Amino acid sequence: YLPCTWSIGLAAEPGCLPDFPMLSLFGVGAVLMRGAGCTINDMWDRDYDRKVTRTANRPLAAGDISTFQSFIFLGGQLSLALCVLLCLNYYSIVLGAASLSLVITYPLMKRITYWPQLVLGLTFNWGALLGWSAIKGSCEWSVCLPLYFAGVMWTLLYDTIYAHQDKKDDIIIGVKSTALRFREDTKQWLSGFSLAMLLSLCITGVNCNQTFPYYSAVAAIGAHLAHQIYTLDIDKPEDCWKKFTSNRTVGVLLFTGIVFGNL
Repeated sequence: YLPCTWSIGLAAEPGCLPDFPMLSLFGVGAVLMRGAGCTINDMWDRDYDRKVTRTANRPLAAGDISTFQSFIFLGGQLSLALCVLLCLNYYSIVLGAASLSLVITYPLMKRITYWPQLVLGLTFNWGALLGWSAIKGSCEWSVCLPLYFAGVMWTLLYDTIYAHQDKKDDIIIGVKSTALRFREDTKQWLSGFSLAMLLSLCITGVNCNQTFPYYSAVAAIGAHLAHQIYTLDIDKPEDCWKKFTSNRTVGVLLFTGIVFGNL
């Protein structure tokens, strides 16, 4: 949802607040599609989840619901999400539908590559494209692509931290992740992702004539990420979880910067 709010905010006319009815619509759509992604993920991974302490109590893994019931639930999520999508313009309907293949396939990537977090980033940040097109009727690629890239870099950062919680179990069951790929070099990689994200956000701001509050927010995000990476202990799952959840602050900071930058 956050990349969508950023995109909708950036698409607003200078001096105007973002389109709050559209933000609400995307909020509902984001809950439905993220929920559908989680359902698909749990369906693909139910056998793996049983072998990981942190995920063993998920409904499918624990046997609380059947695969058939999960299909029914997924059908309901996707049907409601389609209703939301059909409220948008034709360009956005096509663009939104194009993300479905990513939603379905990204949970499989952990079986294939050590970079499943990259595919997750490509999936979860699609709203950076869709939010703009929903307001403007098409994508301004000079703004949307750097914003999308920034979101992908952000996902690589926070989901690598998240993956360090399960790395011992992942080795045993044969699941791949960037946490296992980077190992003790994780902080260097996270620093690189952070720099790429911040640079892309600056390019986005320049290309849509953002103002001082926006760049102040980007600077605050940089300080937040630097502290997060510096204090991260990749060998303590509880610290990884704390750092992972602190990324909500990143989204709030940037959206606040966009709102005040527009005003």
